[in-house]
Amino acid sequence: MISNSTISEILELTSKLLTLHDRDENRAKALGAISFTIDRLTDSIFNLDTTEIQKIRGIGKSVATSIEEIKTTGSLAELDGLIAETPEGVLELFKVKGIGVKKIKTLWKELGIDNLNELRIACENGKIAGTKGFGEKTQTSILESLVFIQAQAGKLRMDKGKELSDLVLAILVDVYPQIVVSGQIANKADVVDELCYIVPLKDFGGKKRLPDEFEEDYAESSPFAWRGNLQGNSMKIVIHFVLEKDFVSSQIIYSSEEGHLKHVSENLGQNLFTFLKNKSFSSQEEAYELFGSKFIPEELRVGLGEFELVKSTGLEELITFEDLKGTVHNHSTYSDGKHTLREMATFCKDELGLAYFGIADHSQSAAYAGGLLPATLIKQWEEIDQLNIELGPFKILKGIESDILANGSLDYENEILKEFDYVVASVHSGLNMDIEKATDRLIKAIENPYTTILGHPTGRLLLSRKGYPLDFKKIIDACAANNVVMELNASPYRLDIDWRLIPYCLEKGVKISINPDAHSTAGLLDMKYGVSVARKGGLTKAMTFNAMALSEVESFLKKA
Repeated sequence: MISNSTISEILELTSKLLTLHDRDENRAKALGAISFTIDRLTDSIFNLDTTEIQKIRGIGKSVATSIEEIKTTGSLAELDGLIAETPEGVLELFKVKGIGVKKIKTLWKELGIDNLNELRIACENGKIAGTKGFGEKTQTSILESLVFIQAQAGKLRMDKGKELSDLVLAILVDVYPQIVVSGQIANKADVVDELCYIVPLKDFGGKKRLPDEFEEDYAESSPFAWRGNLQGNSMKIVIHFVLEKDFVSSQIIYSSEEGHLKHVSENLGQNLFTFLKNKSFSSQEEAYELFGSKFIPEELRVGLGEFELVKSTGLEELITFEDLKGTVHNHSTYSDGKHTLREMATFCKDELGLAYFGIADHSQSAAYAGGLLPATLIKQWEEIDQLNIELGPFKILKGIESDILANGSLDYENEILKEFDYVVASVHSGLNMDIEKATDRLIKAIENPYTTILGHPTGRLLLSRKGYPLDFKKIIDACAANNVVMELNASPYRLDIDWRLIPYCLEKGVKISINPDAHSTAGLLDMKYGVSVARKGGLTKAMTFNAMALSEVESFLKKA
């Protein structure tokens, strides 16, 4: 079944290419608007017939027919024709941040630039800065985006990496029933550039032929490792073949980062890698015990003090998904969410078994996301009051995701801010400040007496947008001084704050809130990604804001 997001993406690209080729401006605008509408729909458009589709605002007969074609064939002949007329390199230009269709048209049709490499050369030569409508600032931005794109090639976010890994595993398990997943997927890496598997063999003569969809890189493969990729997919795949006696050791080695393997045992005087290569074990637990350590799970094997952590803290104290009692950064149809306040709250209560749900829709400055004006806030609060009577003892908390303005202020007057149970302060615009200005901006927001949580502090989108520069020591120190909670935005698109900064947060006594930033009921499940990376940083249940009971949260908010 084709998803709403896929249909939306097809229509959006059709809109862009119609504009690029100077075709039917009105249809291009309509498809662009409708793609956004479809992406926000709660129900699957796949289950609607043409008549029902036409009842959706903005969708006429022509567009409904196109949607039916996508549902039936998985593609759109109109788009296929446009793509055939567009050089492949020009399509790549749409990946560059900061340039829209009109600028891409100028690059291609006026400057003759039809691929990313030519664009880079033109920027380096200063040609783009001298082109009307661009300028020095745009040229610099394009160059930065090109560097970022190149660095992210062949990578996937952890959620998409896991999906692809599961797909590959489902094929390989028929060939090698004992195969296990290792590497970055097992290590819960936030970004994946290789899928790794281990196959135990009685001897190396037991290797079998892989299905035809696997393309081997013969130059990189060896008798002990198959390397290659799936047909049509650039993600690198490695399958390590090991003897059964080395299976346990290999599972630890291939799921660990280098720093973990270099840790030296005080008792043995050996590093972990050398120790593992010289012995066989019945289990990973036994291997760590004989090395003189408590067992360390795969996601903690990062070389950042995890041996000391498990010695002093104990694994049972680290946060788990089951420890979460609520969620506090979420959106509803009041702003840009796909599900209603009731639907989001009841999902938390009935499906996730949580004790509280915090609504933090966008604030009034976020007009692009249906930000809430004061009159709408009052309406939402009235609905919350009624739902709390109905759903109690489960409780909906009245929050807001308030935009941090360029000067560090929040975008409501204090008379309104004081009425919220809590405020998530986040930056959504003005992302091009230097480190000093960006840091001062956030510190001012942190010092606002109504700020409860600092939301997705860097604004990064993994593999898509770098976070803006910040002096995190100053930011975390400011949170500590003002009793402000740091968000770990659990959306796999963000995973922001970076887990490597969690130890300093804990050192300064700053609590972490694992927030899904959910815009749908399915998005609430993103907290599992947040938990995975939070554990990498050594986050404990005691220091997790939304692992607190409702009574503890309410007490915290009264003091804040």
